[in-house]
Amino acid sequence: MLFYISFFIFISLLTYASVSLHSEKKWIIQRRIHDFITTPAGSVSGFAEEEELSFYKRVIGPEWKKLKRNYQKRIGREKASKLEIRLLQAGQPFGFTPVEFKIFQIILVIVFFLVGGVAGILTGTGLAASMLFASLGAGLALVISNHYLKLRAQKRSKSAVKELPDTLDLLTISLEGGLGFDAALSKVVTRKNGILSDEFKVCLEEIRLGKTRKEALSGINQRLTAEELKSLIYNIVQAEKLGIGMVSVLRVQTEDIREQRKQKAEEAAMKAPIKMMFPLVLFIFPTLFIILLGPAILQFLDAF
Repeated sequence: MLFYISFFIFISLLTYASVSLHSEKKWIIQRRIHDFITTPAGSVSGFAEEEELSFYKRVIGPEWKKLKRNYQKRIGREKASKLEIRLLQAGQPFGFTPVEFKIFQIILVIVFFLVGGVAGILTGTGLAASMLFASLGAGLALVISNHYLKLRAQKRSKSAVKELPDTLDLLTISLEGGLGFDAALSKVVTRKNGILSDEFKVCLEEIRLGKTRKEALSGINQRLTAEELKSLIYNIVQAEKLGIGMVSVLRVQTEDIREQRKQKAEEAAMKAPIKMMFPLVLFIFPTLFIILLGPAILQFLDAF
């Protein structure tokens, strides 16, 4: 039953698209004839320039922009800002804006819904089971997209923490050389590549556009969720507020971060034997028992 409904919807949409394309084409021809008649002779070259544009720029691009504008009105400003923060934490995958990501989620839900429904029909489990598969597919699409953003955000934060000690060393050396904090940060950004350098580059651009240093540094806390970065930025802001030497603060922070990294490595090393126990018991020990005790068991069975 679901297959017939989907087939009917597909045929209806195909017929509607064909009729719309024909009427759109006719309307474009009439408009061009009218513009050609009413336009002076010197400006006819505009039609040739329009003809040289690709199909995407002439048809798909404007329709896509129109769809985004219409959907943006339906999304609340608060939801859009929260989603934008999540996308920034994930490094803005595929260059998605909040509206584009929401539209991508809807397309993914529709695709998974149809795939789940078709899978239910092909297995012959009935209409109720097919609808259940379709609903599970739609839910899976939402879970996958949200989980992908979470994984990307965690990966970016871990990469930034790995880059942090070396970046702080360069920043400390630049400050000891007599540069101010902004100039030293700009020097570090030009000499080093990575996620943390990109975030500091955004911070410098925001400072040049008129934000205070505290606001610009706090923006990094929104885009990177690592505790080490939050502690560093808090100490930098407090040092600037209280007039404490920035070099000494950065040295203490660098030592603390390296000590925390050493402790995490030791903790992971102590967890390794426990994690190795499960594959040893499940895979390696049975194989060893078969190799060592197998011949003895066969000889024992032959004896009896």
